[in-house]
Amino acid sequence: MRSTCFFLLLLASLLYSCATVSKKSLHKSFKLTDEKFKDHTGFVLYDLDRNKTLYEYQAANYFTPASNTKIFTFFSCLTILSDSIPALKYVERQDSLIMWGTGDPSFLYKAVYDNRRVYNFLQSTTLSLYLSNTNFKTTHFGPGWGWDDYNDYYSPERSPFPVYGNLISLHASGNKLTVYPPYFKNYVQHDVDGKKSKVIRRLENNEFTFYAGPTEKEFKADVPFKVNPELTTTLLADTLHKMVRHIERPFLNSAKTLYSVPGDSLYKLMMQESDNFVAEQLLLVCSQAVSDTLQPDIAIRYIKNNFLHDLADEPQWVDGSGLSRYNLFTPRSIVEMWKKIYKLLPRDRLFAILAAGGRSGTIKNWYKGDRPYIFGKTGSLSNNHCLSGYLVAKSGRTFIFSFMNNNFASPVNEIKINMENILKSIYENY
Repeated sequence: MRSTCFFLLLLASLLYSCATVSKKSLHKSFKLTDEKFKDHTGFVLYDLDRNKTLYEYQAANYFTPASNTKIFTFFSCLTILSDSIPALKYVERQDSLIMWGTGDPSFLYKAVYDNRRVYNFLQSTTLSLYLSNTNFKTTHFGPGWGWDDYNDYYSPERSPFPVYGNLISLHASGNKLTVYPPYFKNYVQHDVDGKKSKVIRRLENNEFTFYAGPTEKEFKADVPFKVNPELTTTLLADTLHKMVRHIERPFLNSAKTLYSVPGDSLYKLMMQESDNFVAEQLLLVCSQAVSDTLQPDIAIRYIKNNFLHDLADEPQWVDGSGLSRYNLFTPRSIVEMWKKIYKLLPRDRLFAILAAGGRSGTIKNWYKGDRPYIFGKTGSLSNNHCLSGYLVAKSGRTFIFSFMNNNFASPVNEIKINMENILKSIYENY
């Protein structure tokens, strides 16, 4: 580990004097001699001001990106969607309003500022409400997702019209248990656990068991519920205080569009907090926008064919969030994606959406400085950790970088400390 840090820190010092050091010298000096890391690390440093790659290490190797996949979803949204998110499609027929979801994740999702535009629209109409799911042409889980993640807050099911983020929230304090939405209160049983409090949902249905720990005074948890069309309409009816019925009606191209929240409010949640649910749903929204069908493959194929044909390495891209280990990207392709994104958004708006070192999101406790100098996206699965984005040096120069680490058995904090030392040296010396 020490030898790895030494040689990577040497990279920063060489970059400082790169006017007199050749690229060949950089490659010779940048060596990962520690056996734990040399085969499973990729790194690219690109000078955005000079339009020049300064350093590459295993840049063409494919790595599991984890939530760096969200960079591709982010680019898809910027390319396909307008400033506001389409919330639903609807037609009015005599005394009925028939609607189809677009995948918009914002409706009553507590993590999002909801302007209640959709709620007010549905609550105020005098027409009978009908919800059709015929445009939803995919599975509730993505390919390659861990099956036993179904009970974890970061893995809600995908659906055409999510309600409450497809999660239930439980709060236990003393002898009082609060369940939200209240509809699920009668679906939660109580039991006692010998170690700590937890909530377990049955795999096949919405039966939850809350196990109260012996010592914890307060407990909070979010758990995904199992989605089906009847449950969605029931939850809608429960919150709107009016009847909502499920109907199987083919999508109509003449349907009008109702918009909900500003796109940036969702992009920020996806990129700063790495919200998997938002990422997956946004990719569905993109697919609906280009095809009127909710199917992630459609959006992925559209973006790859129309905007990513110039990438040096074709991305193996299967979902919106990076939960799947089937995703495979190269460090240099990720740098190319950041270059494309930089051209689409004003710098201030872009950096406000991304996680900022020492300040916000998944790197708020890392990469601290007098001012933020790292703006980007992390990606973490067990034994995998990635970080890519923009580095603004003390000199004012801007770099794009991609750091990918896979298949390590060391504690992840060792990897993070190593990365922080390297990037901080580049920040201070170049």
